Amino acid sequence: MAENRSFFTPDERTLLPALVRQVAEQDPTLIDSRRYRAIRNLLSQSAAAGTLSRDPFGLNPVVSSLQTALIAASDIGLRGDALTACLLAPGLSPDADLAPVGVTFGPGVVSVLHGLRRVGQLYEKTPSIQSENFRNLLVSFAEDMRVVLLIIASRVNLMRRIKDNPNTEAVRSASTEAAYLYAPLAHKLGLYKLKSELEDLSLKYLEHDAYYHIKDKLNATKAARDAYIARFIAPIEEMLTAAGLRFHMKGRTKSIHSIWQKMKKQRCPFEGVYDLFAIRIIIDAPPEKEKLQCWQAYSLITDRYQPNPKRLRDWLSIPKSNGYESLHITVLGPENKWVEVQIRTTRMDEIAEHGLAAHWRYKGVRAGDSSVDDWLANIRSALEAGDDLQLMDQFKTGLNDDEVYVFTPKGDVLKFPKGATVLDFAYHIHSNVGNRCIGGRINGRNVPMRQPLASGDTVEVLTSNTQSPKMEWTAYVVSGRARSKIRQAVKEQQAKEGLMAREQLERKLKNRKIEWDESAISALVRKSGFKEANEFYKALAEERLNTNELIERYVELLRYEHNQLDRPATRSAEEYTFEAEAHQPHASDDDVLVIDQNLKGIDFQLARCCRPVYGDDVFGFVTAGGGIKIHRNDCPNAPALRERFGYRIVRARWAGKGNQQYAITLRVVGHDDLGVVNNLTSIISKEAHVNLRAISIDSHDGLFSGILTVMVDDTHVLEALLRKLRTVRGIKTVTRN
Repeated sequence: MAENRSFFTPDERTLLPALVRQVAEQDPTLIDSRRYRAIRNLLSQSAAAGTLSRDPFGLNPVVSSLQTALIAASDIGLRGDALTACLLAPGLSPDADLAPVGVTFGPGVVSVLHGLRRVGQLYEKTPSIQSENFRNLLVSFAEDMRVVLLIIASRVNLMRRIKDNPNTEAVRSASTEAAYLYAPLAHKLGLYKLKSELEDLSLKYLEHDAYYHIKDKLNATKAARDAYIARFIAPIEEMLTAAGLRFHMKGRTKSIHSIWQKMKKQRCPFEGVYDLFAIRIIIDAPPEKEKLQCWQAYSLITDRYQPNPKRLRDWLSIPKSNGYESLHITVLGPENKWVEVQIRTTRMDEIAEHGLAAHWRYKGVRAGDSSVDDWLANIRSALEAGDDLQLMDQFKTGLNDDEVYVFTPKGDVLKFPKGATVLDFAYHIHSNVGNRCIGGRINGRNVPMRQPLASGDTVEVLTSNTQSPKMEWTAYVVSGRARSKIRQAVKEQQAKEGLMAREQLERKLKNRKIEWDESAISALVRKSGFKEANEFYKALAEERLNTNELIERYVELLRYEHNQLDRPATRSAEEYTFEAEAHQPHASDDDVLVIDQNLKGIDFQLARCCRPVYGDDVFGFVTAGGGIKIHRNDCPNAPALRERFGYRIVRARWAGKGNQQYAITLRVVGHDDLGVVNNLTSIISKEAHVNLRAISIDSHDGLFSGILTVMVDDTHVLEALLRKLRTVRGIKTVTRN
């Protein structure tokens, strides 16, 4: 094709005419006089100008393009513009103007060439090709589906020609790409023959000994295996035909790559892989009789051959979630060899091969992006239709732009939803990177953090140690992951600032020699109009509250908590009597029992049932022995005493309390969390006028209940203690018995 003799070796010059004839046989319109002359002239000019160059394996690009075109035509079915673009590609530099090509060959050729050029740009970013995201990026970058088919054909041709190539590093790299990228892509397209060839050749170059070990074993057993399959099938065909079933059967031997995967997975030698081949029975049954005839075939086969119940896979009764329907059994055939048999109908086989449950899905290959998979399924249907391949020239991807695929500086490919920004990218990398993001660099150009990403971009995040996340950033991201991380970071930052504000308030109180009291602080939070302490400290940190005014209000609340507000002093018994005589001269003191500080006398005893404390509303009850028990007005026994023994009730009041302390019992219920009981006892121990006498704790089903006996001076001390205990995290209720 090209006449520059210095660029072509003698063998290549001999090979060229034969390749041209073979391509012409596949598509005669391609090598017509005008088009062939134009392609030849362009390649000859490139060769003469020295712009043609061999690849890392030393292969001639013109020869490679002809061989690729032949594979694309014979094994895939490509015609017309796709093959023309394949032949032209070696003669065009990466930055060549495609407009003259469009004038000569038409827009279809330009579309394919443009896609090939864009795909080539991906490899300049040294990506991690084993990533599922890279496959989707490659497909979306190709734009035209013929580009994807051509690069698969090109890779098959490359893998065929690099045997014994001295560039071992390049061979391993190409083989890895074939195994992890192009073979799964060919599988998705239904190009099973090319897929198996790519897998086998990659295994051949990557694990040479394993490949030839299995190949030799297969060659040694091929004749026996074919004869065995014929013997196995013969009685089945006879039985199914006699039963009146319409069917056809397929026998297939597993590929070398598939056998190797089995050997590794099952950790067994070649001889241990008993399902080297499988038989597929496809029944032509009406819809209403599909399951009936499948189970009929199953019954006939298992009557003849012993089944392995552990290997039965019934996807007839309950199809797979992806819609796959079939009946898989493993039976013991002649010579005690296990054989896998798949039973399905024509409709089920069609669905398995072309529909929701294509073969690559139920074999466990990752589905990846659904829009890409739908697109590939459409391509496969067009390929297998085979009646009008010219329609493929106008078949575009039609991919939904629901995702974008971008590169990290190291070449990894990441997937994001459409509209994702640099800030989405930053939070995907790491929370700390997102929190300190101040912008980014896309393809070497500085951009703000809200800059949208486009497929193929190489993105770098710019950070600053002085940056901190803000709630308005949630408007700059589209991914839920980034949005939740921003909210979490802002919440943590506010909590940190609130803690600093609390420490600052504590320090100012300490400087003024004012004690810190949790109960008074809680009251201050409520008085300041906040339901949560976090919101209070947040406002304090943002300087929305005046610290001096807060301290003044706190001092008032503290005095109230400690009963130090200006109010009438507690009256002694003598003062009370004087006032009573002065203001109620006709009142009879004989009707009121005065409880003074001497409570140890036999005349007065505090009832154990309600344990009254100085300040409680109380009454006296004359016992049968003549003594008097002091009860609280809300004592559980009070209603019965008043109803049955009203004549024994004596009005009572407190006089000066002196230094007396009173024993009370508290019932506490809360979550059985680590440290909660310690928190309770810690609060009690810090109270100046409270002493803990006894504590009893019982835990059950994540909750604990405790009985605390404490000594207090009066009801004011008791109420202050109750308020503090109820603020302890994990405490549900604190009640006085």
